[in-house]
This record gives sequence, C-alpha cells and structure tokens, in this order.
Amino acid sequence: MTTRMIILNGGSSSGKSGIVRCLQAVLPDPWLAFGCDSFVDALPAKMQASDEGIVFAADGEVSVGSDFRALEAAWTEGVAAMARAGARVVIDDVFLGGAASQQRWRKALGGLEVLWVGVRCESAVAAAREIARGDRVQGMAASQADVVHRGVFYDLEVDTTHTESMACARTIAAHVG
Repeated sequence: MTTRMIILNGGSSSGKSGIVRCLQAVLPDPWLAFGCDSFVDALPAKMQASDEGIVFAADGEVSVGSDFRALEAAWTEGVAAMARAGARVVIDDVFLGGAASQQRWRKALGGLEVLWVGVRCESAVAAAREIARGDRVQGMAASQADVVHRGVFYDLEVDTTHTESMACARTIAAHVG
C-alpha cells in the first residue's frame, strides 16, 4: 500500500516544522503540509484564551475545551478527505492527550496508509529553542517533551537533539512506502 499520510508528533520546539519542510524537499512526490500551529492560528480570536477554545497558561501548559475539540475533529476529517482524494499529506502535531490524541487521528484516517513518526528532543534543548524562537510561552517545550509520547505507538522515531532536520527527513523518507 502507498503511504498517503505522515504524522509527526512531538512537543513544542522539538523540530517538527523543520523536518516537514525538509521532507517536502526530499520526497519525490509533492506532499501538502499542515500543522497544529496553522490550525490554532485559524481559530476565531474569541477561542484563543477561552476555556471552550484553547488556553496557553503562563507556565506553558496548554488546555483545550469542547469547542476546540469539535473544530479539531472537523479539521482532521478534512485532512483525511484530502488524503482519500489522492493528496499526500504530512502533519506536524502535538499530541497533548498522548494516546487519546493518536486515537482521534486513527479514527479519522481509517483505511489510509499512515507513517507514524515520533519526534523527540531533550527537554533542555527544546527549551533553548523555545527561548530563541520568541513566539512561544516559555515552559511549553519542557512540559510537552515527554507527555506527548505517552502511550503513542510509532512506526519510526527520530531525535533532533543532535541530529539536523534534513538527516531526520531522509530517515523518514526512507520509510515512506
């Protein structure tokens, strides 16, 4: 079966977005890229910092409410529909709910060939990247580094602590069927 989806899961500032850009460069066919950041950016302003939407606490913790979950479900179904229609899609996500987050994707992607990739990075390195980026609440990287992987099953894992995005992308590309 041909891989239609690649889903990268890792904490904030773990290097997922860089890997996605490199994947698009090294994979022979065109792949569309979507990520949780673009989904959050697409939410109405009133849902940002709302208990029913998404809240970024001062310590970096992230919580989401029922309105967020409803729109997220529609988004995942839409992404799955694109893959079913023939598009190859790579996703950059943060499984805040660990195994439950993966299960939501599995439900939406039933019948599609998916390559599940864990993107790991040592907490201290991700935290330093977070500070350098300047566009994240400090503490997100540290709070998410391990929790996003709890109970999640992968076909492949990469670690960006000491490995560049392009090398990780080449490793992933070698597993795309």
